Amino acid sequence: MKFKKITELNLTNKIVFVRTDMNVPLKDGKITDDTRIKAGLQTIKYILDNGGKVIIATHLGRPTEGTINLEDKVLPIAIHISDLLGQPIKVVGDWAKNGVNFTHSNVVMLENVRCNVGEKKNSDDLGKAYASLCDIFCYDAFATAHRAEASTNAVGKFSKEVCAGILMSNELDSLAKAVATPNKPVVAVVAGSKVSTKLTILDNLADKVDTLIVGGGILNTFILANGKKIGASLAEKELTAEATKVMQKMQSRGATVPLPNDVVVAKEFSPTATANEIQLDNISDDDMILDIGSQFANQLANILKTAGTIIWNGPVGVFEFDQFANGTKVVTNAIADSTGFSLAGGGDTIAAINKFNIFDKISYVSTAGGALLEFLEGKELPAITLLTCKA
Repeated sequence: MKFKKITELNLTNKIVFVRTDMNVPLKDGKITDDTRIKAGLQTIKYILDNGGKVIIATHLGRPTEGTINLEDKVLPIAIHISDLLGQPIKVVGDWAKNGVNFTHSNVVMLENVRCNVGEKKNSDDLGKAYASLCDIFCYDAFATAHRAEASTNAVGKFSKEVCAGILMSNELDSLAKAVATPNKPVVAVVAGSKVSTKLTILDNLADKVDTLIVGGGILNTFILANGKKIGASLAEKELTAEATKVMQKMQSRGATVPLPNDVVVAKEFSPTATANEIQLDNISDDDMILDIGSQFANQLANILKTAGTIIWNGPVGVFEFDQFANGTKVVTNAIADSTGFSLAGGGDTIAAINKFNIFDKISYVSTAGGALLEFLEGKELPAITLLTCKA
C-alpha cells in the first residue's frame, strides 16, 4: 500500500482537518476510558509541534442526523484534550455558517460529525464543506475505515492534500506486514463462538497462511466436520460443509488446520462449573467443550513459537472463567514469546492480552473491530482506497 503520511508533509502554517476516532465511553458526562483520546493525540501533537493548526473531527455514539442532544455533544472530549495538551480548545457547532478561527488556540474541535445531515450518506456537499476548512485532510481513524461517510471519505475527495495520521499509518504498515508481505511461516489464530461470523475470514486466510488455528465454538464446528462427537458443545452443524471446504483448501496447499485429541469439558456453562480434561473420544452427550486440552495447547504453542508472522483474532476457550483459561493462556504466552511479527485485534483478544499481561510483547495490537475483520476478509476498505488513490 502506497499512501502519504502526515510525517512526510510540510505542516508549517497549514490547517489540518484530522478525522480521528474519539468515540469514548461516557457516564454522567464523564469519560470512563480515554484510551482512544490518548492514541489520537499522537497525530495532533505532531501537527502542532511542526507548525500546523488542527481541526479535530470525531463521531460520538449514534445520534440522529440534524439533531443534537446533550449526550451527543463532544464537549467532555474537548475538555479532556485541553487538559492533556495544556491549551484551550473551542467546540465549533456553527462552522458551516461561520467557519473556524484559531484566535485563542491552534486547535479547535467540530461538534459531533454524526449530527450533520448527510454524514452517513457520504454527502459530497458536506464533504466539500469540510474540505473548505483546511489545507490537508488527515485520516487517523482506522476503526471507521470500512465506512464511507462524509467526514471519512467525501472530505478527502475535495481536499487539496490527503494523508494518513500516525495511528492510521502504523495500522496500515502493520496490516501490510502481516497480510501482504508476511515472513513465513504464517500462522493465523481465528476463534469465536460462531463460524458464520468469521467464515469469510477463514476462507480468505485459507489461501494465505501455513497453519490455521481455530478455537471456541468455531473449533467445535470443525471437530464435528471431521467426524468426531462434541457432546452438547456450541457449534453450527449447518456449517460443517463450509468447515470441510476450508480444511480441504488448506490441505490442497500443504497447509494445516490442527485439531485436538484432548479437550476440557464441563456439564454446564458457569463460572463455578467443574472442569474436566478428557480425550475427545471419551466425550459424553452432556459434555460441553469450553477449552482445549493441555496437550493440544502445547502443540499449538510449538507452532506459534516458530512462526514468522502471527495473525490473532479471538481466544481459544472461555478464558473469562479461570478453570477454562489455560488454553488461551498457553497460546497467548506462545505468541508473546514468538520472535515473529504478531498482529492482534478484536475486543476479546485485547481482553485476553490484558488478562495475561502481554500487551507490550505483541508487535501490534489493533483497536479496530469491524474494519480489521473486513480487512482480514479481503474486502476493500473505503479509507484505504481513498489514501492510496490520493498518494
